[in-house]
Amino acid sequence: MRFRYVLSEVLVGLWRNVTMTVAMIITMAVSLTMLGASFVLYRQVDQMKTWYYDRIEVSIFLSKDITDAQRQNIDASLTGDELVRSVEYENKEQAYTKFRELYADAPDLLSAVKPDQLPESFRVKLKDPQQYQLVFDKYKNTEGIDDIVDQRKLLNKIFDILGAIQTMALVAASIMAVAALMLVGNTIQVAAYSKRREVAVMKLVGASNWFIQSPFVLEAVVAGVVGAVLAFVGLVLSKWLLIDGSLQTLNQLLTPVHWSTIFATLPLMAAAGALISAVTAWVTLRFYIRV
Repeated sequence: MRFRYVLSEVLVGLWRNVTMTVAMIITMAVSLTMLGASFVLYRQVDQMKTWYYDRIEVSIFLSKDITDAQRQNIDASLTGDELVRSVEYENKEQAYTKFRELYADAPDLLSAVKPDQLPESFRVKLKDPQQYQLVFDKYKNTEGIDDIVDQRKLLNKIFDILGAIQTMALVAASIMAVAALMLVGNTIQVAAYSKRREVAVMKLVGASNWFIQSPFVLEAVVAGVVGAVLAFVGLVLSKWLLIDGSLQTLNQLLTPVHWSTIFATLPLMAAAGALISAVTAWVTLRFYIRV
């Protein structure tokens, strides 16, 4: 009987303040969408770091006047180095072939560069990419080596940009969360005020605070969960229409966003929406019922 009463009061309360309820749901949906997007971006940045760092190379460019003995000495040193996982030698012809593949859309540049202008190099993969500085210090003064380049420097700049975007998304989600908190609290106050006489009667007949508060709290929880579902639908559509649709070419540069990551946001957003709404409603009603 009590459950039916609470459920009926929740439905009546949601319909009675339908305009504010819709506004609360939309605000929750927007803030939770930002939260879910931040979660997806955070997962992708970590995944990209793992994927790219496992594949980055240290390029050791050789001098133009290097001798065969110096080349063999560098090859032997790198092959026997405990910091090195693999070594691949690239001669001038191979470097030129790769250059033509990379800049196939720039014929003027291709015509200006000749095969003998590109340096020989060793493409070195480290067991731990974070130990680049040790390798650099060890080989920088070796005869026959012209320059040592770490691809991680470029990747770190890219990850810094992605990290900044992630931070911006979290800040936007936090601002929207504050707006949602204020709107939830205001909605609950209006709902409680519209039923102030019923609340006064229930208090006079000895109803517990929990029994009085539960319909209002559940109203906020329902709005939060509905907002989470809408936010999840928004992320699904973004994955389907944007990531796998018009922005599909980015998959050549970025690691793919898996559906498992998108589905993992639903319980996160539902829990966050329900918890934020419930706590806000409970705190608001605590002050109201004390009056």
